[in-house]
Amino acid sequence: MELRLAQGTPCWVSLLTHDLPGARAFYGELLGWTYSPGPGQLGAYVRAELDGTPVAGLGVSTATGFPVQWTTYFAVDDADRTAQLVRECGGTVAVGPLQAERAGRMAIASDVSGAVFGLWQGEEHLGREAGAEPGGPAWAELLTPDADGAATFYGAVLDRPVRPALGGSALLVHGRPVAGIRHHADLRGHPPRWRTHFAVQDAALTTRHAVELGGRVLVEPHDTARGRAARLADPQGGHFSVLEAAA
Repeated sequence: MELRLAQGTPCWVSLLTHDLPGARAFYGELLGWTYSPGPGQLGAYVRAELDGTPVAGLGVSTATGFPVQWTTYFAVDDADRTAQLVRECGGTVAVGPLQAERAGRMAIASDVSGAVFGLWQGEEHLGREAGAEPGGPAWAELLTPDADGAATFYGAVLDRPVRPALGGSALLVHGRPVAGIRHHADLRGHPPRWRTHFAVQDAALTTRHAVELGGRVLVEPHDTARGRAARLADPQGGHFSVLEAAA
C-alpha cells in the first residue's frame, strides 16, 4: 500500500479554466499529457497523465471573474485540522474541506497576503511529488510582497520549518527543500501567487512550441539557480513556468 506524501509536500497542481477543451489540447500537445476522468464535485474535471500516472488536474472555473490559474496543493494528514489552522493564522478557507469522492479530502484556501493554495488529504489518490520527468511538476514557488509573513504562515499551518535558500526561503520536509518563497515587491497588478513549474527537456524549444499553440511568452528563457526557465501563459491566460533542470 502506498503511503500518503509527508505533510507539507507539494503533491498536486490543478488548473481552473474557462475553456477546458482548449486547455486539454494545449497542455496535451505541449507537455505530452493524456487525460482520464476525475472527481466532479466542483464541475467538469479531468486528470492529466504521463504514461498512465496522474500528474495534474484540469477543471472548469464556474466563478464569475475568477482568473484562470494553476493552484498548488500541499499534502496534509488532516485537512479539517489544517483548514482550521489556516483561519487561526490569518488566512481564509474558500472551499471545503470536502470529500472528493474516494480520492481524498480537500480544501482551497488563501494565505495572509491572498495567495491561493490547496490542501490535500490523499486517500485513493495520493498525488505526485515534484520531480524531473518532462511534463510533470518540477517546483512550486510563492511570489509575495510579504515573504517574512508567508514564511511564518506556512511554517505554522503546515508544521514545517522554513529556512533561507536560493535568494529567498524554502519550505523544508525532512530537511529537504520542497517549495520556495520569494519576496517580490512589484507583481504588476497580479495578486501574490504560487507559481507552478513543469519540467521540460529544452526550455527554449518548449517556449517556441507554446507560442505555436497559441500561448504567450511572459519572460523569455533565462538561467536560474534551479536551471533554465521561462514564464508562459496558455491561450486562456493561465500563467505557468517551464524548467529545464541544470546539467
